[in-house]
Order: sequence, then C-alpha cells, then structure tokens
Amino acid sequence: MKLALLGHGQMARVVEGQAREAGHDIGAVLTSRNASEALRLLPGHTAAIDFSVPAAVIDHVKAAVAAGVPLVEGTTGWQRDEDEVRRMVEGSGGALICGANFSVGVNLFYRLVANAAQLFGGVAGYDPFIEEAHHARKRDAPSGTALALQAILSRGLGRPSVPVTSTRAGHIPGTHRVGLDSAGDQVLLVHTARSRAGFAAGALLAARWIVGRRGMFAFEDVLDDILTPAQETERKVP
Repeated sequence: MKLALLGHGQMARVVEGQAREAGHDIGAVLTSRNASEALRLLPGHTAAIDFSVPAAVIDHVKAAVAAGVPLVEGTTGWQRDEDEVRRMVEGSGGALICGANFSVGVNLFYRLVANAAQLFGGVAGYDPFIEEAHHARKRDAPSGTALALQAILSRGLGRPSVPVTSTRAGHIPGTHRVGLDSAGDQVLLVHTARSRAGFAAGALLAARWIVGRRGMFAFEDVLDDILTPAQETERKVP
C-alpha cells in the first residue's frame, strides 16, 4: 500500500515505522505546515491514516473524500462533528473507518465488558465505574475508549450513566479499568497498553480492510471479519 499520514506526532511515527517494516510505502505526510496542499498531495494513495488533532478532522475528511482516498480516522475528540463527517463521506461515495481505539485487544475488551454488563444487569447491589489513565500530552478527557466503555455499560446495565474518572500524567500509554463494586466484593476488568504498537497495528489493519469499500464503518467491523473470516459484514457506525 501507498499510505498518506495526516499528522506526524508520536502515534503517526509509530504507524510510519510499522508500515515501512511491513513493506508499505509512505507518501504524503501532512502537518500544519503543508495542510493547505492536501488536495494536491493526497490523490494516488491507497489510503490515508489520521492521527492528528480534533480541530483538523473535518478538513482532513474533506480532503480525503475529494481525493478519493479511503481514510482511517484514528483521532479522538471529534465526535460532535460525526453527523457532518457522515454526510460528507456517504454523500460523496467515500470511505472512512473510525474508532475510539484501534487496538485489537481493546476491541476484544469492549466485548468482554459487554458480556459482563449482561451478566451483572440482572444482579442487584453492584455499582459500575470506569477509571482511565494516559500520558500528560493526551488532550481529550475522558478518553474516547472510556466513553465507548461507558456507553457499553450503560446499555448493558440499563443505567443512564456510569461515572468515569481520568488521569493525565507522565508517560502512561493507556490504562482502562472497568469495575463493578458491591458491599461484598469488587470485580475488575483491566486493559493496559504497554506501547503504541498495538494501536498502530490496528490502524494498518484497518487501512488494508477499507480499500475497495464505501461508506462509514467502525473498527468493530474489521474485528468481525477477523473473528468470522467467511462472513462479510456491512454494519455501519451506530
């Protein structure tokens, strides 16, 4: 694949390294310095991967759609613009895959939490909570992953809200703890990222998957294909 990188921070550089190791070509690298040239630079790429900042997402989607390049949207914190993004992608026959987290492990963790919520939904006396911690440079809080976990628990437990606490300190790659607490005991489900490598691998997997497709997809669609390779899924982002 020939890949364009939108943003070139730490996460994008890990993606770049893994892509080169896998034999992919890195074409355009867009930053704030050359963002105005996106329409000229993007055509001809197999896919683009965006790990930038929320304020840049709309412009990046517009450019990718206009260039006819499928986009893997790894930036978080832009969900208030999701309706506009969907209109742009679906109205132009473009392709975009997004997710709060592109780690395969995290997406399996979502399913474990959903199963736990179903089990505990019928048991009285357990209160849910979420704790998440990331490095000091992460801008959005709560994290997109924590918000996704919150939605999963709320649906599964039938509760209007689940409390989330956030920590931003040091160099923590990312830790998410889902707890169910009662007077008698506490059940904890924990996912700990050891590095950014898992996120980068998932983004590259998504880039391969999105080629040839049209519409707006969630990373869970990719995971469905991994778990059931013979089944082609067409579930859209809810």
